Amino acid sequence: MSSLLEQREIEFTNAFNANRATLAGFANCASLEELHVVRDGFYLGLATELCPIEAVPVKQKILQGMVAAQSGGFKQTIESARLATGWDAMLEALFLKAMFVGTDLQSMWIGLEKGRIEWLTAVSAAHHIKVVLKSSVENEGGSEGDTSDAMMVWIYAMCVNVPKLEKECEEWASVVGMKEKMAPLNGYDAEKWDPRKKEWAPLDLGAQAVAERGGSDLKKAWAA
Repeated sequence: MSSLLEQREIEFTNAFNANRATLAGFANCASLEELHVVRDGFYLGLATELCPIEAVPVKQKILQGMVAAQSGGFKQTIESARLATGWDAMLEALFLKAMFVGTDLQSMWIGLEKGRIEWLTAVSAAHHIKVVLKSSVENEGGSEGDTSDAMMVWIYAMCVNVPKLEKECEEWASVVGMKEKMAPLNGYDAEKWDPRKKEWAPLDLGAQAVAERGGSDLKKAWAA
């Protein structure tokens, strides 16, 4: 049993590593639909190596779809695969093999999906204020200090849309005398927005964690 488990663990690890690039694609997704394409592409890649028999009818359906559409893009491949009569059976076989080596693929994916959606929601909600802030910084010469101040406001604007950070946002809003927690620029006083204040650290770290869960980072998102 031990030798069989070790063999299966090696096989699973090799298959996982071979499809790691596909899984990493979650960080480029801008919608739930795109996330599910990446998810199913990852599952398909794993199943092709770990469940070759169950994957046969799925690959046949993919080939039929490519011929009919006269194309073979990634999204088209996944859409065709989902239509295969053997799609569900292939996934069931894959999940069983993963569980045998102690990996819950579905739970793992749900964590990535929730993290990406959380990040996209926060970034989208703070997009308008980011545009305003970046324009203001550019008009004032784009100094490092101005950029840092602007990023603080933007980070807060994202955090206020993250339920897990509600308490931290309320504390910061109180510290800087914010009248409307959803409108940080109303009555903005740069001197009060001091990142050295102890109430700022939880927001800064919280925003970094949200970005990491979403497959991004704050500096790249600000520059985008």
